[in-house]
Amino acid sequence: MAEEQAPTPENMTMLQGFEWYVPADHKHWVRLEKHVPQLKAWGIDNIWIPPACKGSSTTGNGYDIYDLYDLGEFDAKGGVATKWGTKDELLKLGQTAKDHRVGLYFDAVLNHKFAADHKEKCQAIEVDQEDRNKEISDKYEIEAWVGFDFPARQGKHSPMKYHWYHFSGVDFNARNEKTGIYKIMGDKSTGWAEHGDVDSEKGNYDFLMGSDLDYSHPEVEEDVLNWGKWLANELPLKGIRFDAIKHYSEEFLRKFITMLDETYGQGWFFVGEFWKDSLNDMTRYLDRMQKKFSLFDAPLVYNFSEISRGNGADMRQVFDQTLVSVMPVNAVTLVMNHDTQPYQALEAPIEGWFKPLAYTLILLRVEGYPCIWFGDLYGIDPKGEHPFPCACGGALPKMALARKLYAYGKQADYFDYPTCLGWVRYGTWDRRFGCAVVMSNAGPGEKRMHVGEMHAGEVWTDVLGWSDREVTIEDDGFGVFVCGGTSVSIFVNREAEGREKFCETFNDNIYGHEC
Repeated sequence: MAEEQAPTPENMTMLQGFEWYVPADHKHWVRLEKHVPQLKAWGIDNIWIPPACKGSSTTGNGYDIYDLYDLGEFDAKGGVATKWGTKDELLKLGQTAKDHRVGLYFDAVLNHKFAADHKEKCQAIEVDQEDRNKEISDKYEIEAWVGFDFPARQGKHSPMKYHWYHFSGVDFNARNEKTGIYKIMGDKSTGWAEHGDVDSEKGNYDFLMGSDLDYSHPEVEEDVLNWGKWLANELPLKGIRFDAIKHYSEEFLRKFITMLDETYGQGWFFVGEFWKDSLNDMTRYLDRMQKKFSLFDAPLVYNFSEISRGNGADMRQVFDQTLVSVMPVNAVTLVMNHDTQPYQALEAPIEGWFKPLAYTLILLRVEGYPCIWFGDLYGIDPKGEHPFPCACGGALPKMALARKLYAYGKQADYFDYPTCLGWVRYGTWDRRFGCAVVMSNAGPGEKRMHVGEMHAGEVWTDVLGWSDREVTIEDDGFGVFVCGGTSVSIFVNREAEGREKFCETFNDNIYGHEC
């Protein structure tokens, strides 16, 4: 009796479920919760939610973190709710996501704290901002905002209070109101993290902002490890996105991830923000992590930006020096995020006409785990200060759905012309339809590509509807596939299962406007 074949694993797609300028009306959890069923229908399987912990104010995005243990539960820093909403609303989002088999990834900000409850005196040395190993003062006493008592919480969830000796550095001396970078010194504070435990940029990149946590202190390590266990019991999570991992202890992060794996054994997904346009540094970091861990593919974003702004640039170089090209299992591919979006410090402009090509390159290929950005899917609130249209003319949900339904099996590339790329996915025994993709960053594109003799006589059409070409597959399995100028087409058998879904409306926008 022949051995039964295992089902083909389903393609997964992640959504970054926020952008920097989401309205500060404390209703984001409510909006997301209502859209979970629609997101699942579009092919979204996991949502990276914004930092849900209390920040320095109720309008902060959470990277200005104050209290890990306050998810919108306590009246602190201006109110109970975070910018995103209350803990009860977050729990409801978690339950709805679980009911629809959509995972949540928590954005963990573990590098620093903001908005201390009081100042404390401590000894510190001022260092050069561009070389943190270069001391530019003697050790002297400063007043720093490093006292965290969390009075609203009154010890609930954690009795830990933070003092000067729990931090390695600050950026403000309240005694003379001078801004700088101050390395805290003391019996239990060792200054910056050891060489090799954080990134070597600026000599030692331990300090990033605010009050920098010192993970060499056992009380800090214990409290944050306990927070990880507490968080796993509070919310139905499927993974964690770690913020700013260049800036805090790799050793601690390995310990944190190992603790979650051994305690819960849930196969969580872990991805870090190691935002650096250096493939060598990224691969070395992944090698040192010594376990399943992923990074966002920053070099790919910069390639997209460069190609989109170059008239007729050579698209065959799009994957050069990218993480997805050398460690595809560990690469989260993306086009834009909250740091690279317009008006942000790491802005990486990508021309609007190129967005459909970029998203097709991350969604319809074998390599990488794609992440769609909220601002591209829904646009940025048109009533806000920085309005931004939906990407791809509102067709991004169709691209995600094409990935979910058809982007399976072996991949054959037709990267033989600088301004026109093509590839074929052949399908599998149980997901047999496959797809053919052709794109151009110049004039109209055309590729004669082999999709397989098993498709002879079938008529394939563009699921996006941007090309009206009907391609009849020849007896030898080849077809001539086309796309418009500076455009992309995704061809699939017009009788393929699921094609009717592409006729449904895709204008269900979270802000109530059409793309």
